[in-house]
Amino acid sequence: MGALKWLIFLVFLNTYSQAAAQSDIKVSVFSATSKTVILRWTSYSGAVTYKISAAPLSSPSSPVSFVMFGPNTVMGSISSLSQDVEYIFTVQALDGTQSVLSFASTQTLTAPDIMDPIKTVKPEDSRTFMVEFNPKTGATSYIIRVENTNGFFREDTVSSSPAEIGNLDPYTEYRLSIMAVNNAGRSQPSSPVAAKTVLPPPQISTSSPSNDSIIVTWPPVAHAVQYTVSIYKFDSNTKEKYNTTNTNLTFPGLDAGCLYAIQSSAWDPEGRDGEGSLYVNQTTRPPTPSSVSVSVVMSGTLAGLSVSWELNKEVHGAVEYHVTSDQNLNCNSTSNSCILSPVGCGEIHTIHTTASNKAGPSQPSSPVLFITFPCAPESLTLEESSKGNCTLTWNNVPYAERYEAFVKIGDGTEATCNSTSNNCTYQCQCGYTYLMSVLAYNQAGSSPERKMLNYTTVPCCPDSVSVSAVSTDTLVITWNASQGAELYETRAADTSKVTLCNDTAPVCALSGLSCDSSYTVVVTPCNEISGCNQACKSYTRDTAPCTPTKPILNSKTSSIIGVSWTANNRAANYTVGADGEHARRTCTTSGNSCNITDLPCGSSFEISVTATSSAGQSLPSYSTSLETEPCCPVNLTAVQVTQAMSNVSWSHAKGAKSFITSLASPRGKALCHTQDTHCLIGCITCSMNYTVTIEAFSMSGRMSSCTYQGFSSSPCCPSGIKLYMLASNSLGVYWRSTASSHSTIAEMAGISSNYTCTASPGKNSCVVKNIQCGGVYHVEVAPLTPEGSKVLFCPIRLYSVTCSGSNISSEEKEVLSSTR
Repeated sequence: MGALKWLIFLVFLNTYSQAAAQSDIKVSVFSATSKTVILRWTSYSGAVTYKISAAPLSSPSSPVSFVMFGPNTVMGSISSLSQDVEYIFTVQALDGTQSVLSFASTQTLTAPDIMDPIKTVKPEDSRTFMVEFNPKTGATSYIIRVENTNGFFREDTVSSSPAEIGNLDPYTEYRLSIMAVNNAGRSQPSSPVAAKTVLPPPQISTSSPSNDSIIVTWPPVAHAVQYTVSIYKFDSNTKEKYNTTNTNLTFPGLDAGCLYAIQSSAWDPEGRDGEGSLYVNQTTRPPTPSSVSVSVVMSGTLAGLSVSWELNKEVHGAVEYHVTSDQNLNCNSTSNSCILSPVGCGEIHTIHTTASNKAGPSQPSSPVLFITFPCAPESLTLEESSKGNCTLTWNNVPYAERYEAFVKIGDGTEATCNSTSNNCTYQCQCGYTYLMSVLAYNQAGSSPERKMLNYTTVPCCPDSVSVSAVSTDTLVITWNASQGAELYETRAADTSKVTLCNDTAPVCALSGLSCDSSYTVVVTPCNEISGCNQACKSYTRDTAPCTPTKPILNSKTSSIIGVSWTANNRAANYTVGADGEHARRTCTTSGNSCNITDLPCGSSFEISVTATSSAGQSLPSYSTSLETEPCCPVNLTAVQVTQAMSNVSWSHAKGAKSFITSLASPRGKALCHTQDTHCLIGCITCSMNYTVTIEAFSMSGRMSSCTYQGFSSSPCCPSGIKLYMLASNSLGVYWRSTASSHSTIAEMAGISSNYTCTASPGKNSCVVKNIQCGGVYHVEVAPLTPEGSKVLFCPIRLYSVTCSGSNISSEEKEVLSSTR
């Protein structure tokens, strides 16, 4: 079969060579062994033979072997070579005369020589051999051929010895040979060596049925006659082995909650120990929890049972604890405690605790019997057993060992009372709210809090009560705020009626009472919860006297007024008050009239009568107005402003609202009526003596007549004034004689000079000397007053003085006095 393949291949190469275009011959290495190299080349047209020669690469000119082939051959082998030697091969195309038509060369290394048989084959495990062999010089790698009796064939390339051959079948016999490999190829296989794999490892399974034992089981292993099982405790230096022909094994007497590593192997009939199984870790079940204790814990308003136990620090791995109660409660934990929740008061629980790990649960702990806290006492009642003492009672509670009553007082203080019975007595005061609760206790703790009993004692009676009369019909009652009072009922009663006042403030005004009456007053404190305290002290108080009525005035003089009234009190003194703007006058009597004296002029008074007794003062009677006569002005002045008119002025007159001022003389009377303090009076005669009077009137028309010192009018002004030129440039001033007893003065006022002259009383002329003519002069002739001052209201005339002979000619022009 092999020869046929080669023949077909050679025919293919020959056909290929004939079809190829003519070119230089080409050669390549097809394969190489330790003694032989097979070459192939291209055909060359005209070649009769092909010659192949081989020479060591170190001596290329010294061939050590050659071979001849026919013209149709393009592949051939050359033998008798040495192993692991580098050769150069030359192929020559020869014609019929053995002349070289073309040639080509290539080089290659021969393969290694056949190796020694494998030294040892040892089973590494049930599917692996460890092979040892002698290395071959020049080999770059090795091929190990593996065969079995069932026709299995496989070649594995390895690099050195020892070498591992895997992926074999357990407990199977194999034949192994080895070949050396270099760049040229491989050597021939060595003589085969027989070897057999060992049994596969048992597939073990483990479990822990208790906290001190482990069970190991496995399926039977084919051909196994015995099994070895090893167990190793972590963190320990001890390892134990057990042999058995069974397919299970139990390890007793182990430590609870510890980690163990377990391995097994099977023995074949030849007495060989098979491959060991992988280690399987198995933990024994944890120890039963010990020192279990139970206590009550609160989470908000929910109660629970905190169950705790001791932890074994030598236990391996995660352990979960499971706590159960016969009241259908359970909890899980990985620490040393957990909480059963919720629980109620007065319950009996039987509690077990179990530890679990991957191996399973431990035995439950010994049962713990636990009674929860007692229920809260019910039916709280309070009774004020005696003055200042209160007794709190309640129902007895199952499983309660003692009771504690808590009392919170409205002032912020607290009181407690411990008892083994169902009642407590403590002090209680008026006006306080008491919040009371009772807790029952046993070894598990206190009962939950129930709704508190709210009890408020009656408010305290107020102290420092003060009753005062503020008017004839009103009593004002004040007191210190009393403890616990939310409202005060104030009652005032006389022989005829009862008056009430309800208010939250510690003050009350009882109005509408009868004047000059005796009242009994009681302040009763109340609150909404406990009602009113009806045991408070009463007080007696008289109201103020009644108001006098019908005051009547009787004017006796300008400064004295008599007052009378109607009196209607049991016993009182009466005061009459006259109240003015700047003055007050009074008179006092126990009767029904009195006189007010020393009333000032020009004043208005409001007169009222007030009654006074030990109970207080009445309201004043309705007032009656009184206006005294106005006062006379203190000072009066009369000044003449014209020859027929005078200005009269006077000082302020208290109480006067208008005035009539008059000037009277033998020739007649002049007057004015005004509200001012001055008056301009005309129609008077000059050089006349007048009598001055003022009538002052009040707002209501009361009048005072006031007389003052006489007044003389001013002298009369001269008339018929003439100017005459006298010798030496003198000017004579003449006027009609007035037979006055006053001196007269003449004044001439020019642009550049002024002149005066004076005439004695009774004279009607005077001379102005050295006057300049040709000027215009203002000329005034006026009498002098006794004091020597000039009368100011005489007319002024304008004169033009010219020079004409011995006379001064003049042209007069009258100028109004108002221009002066």
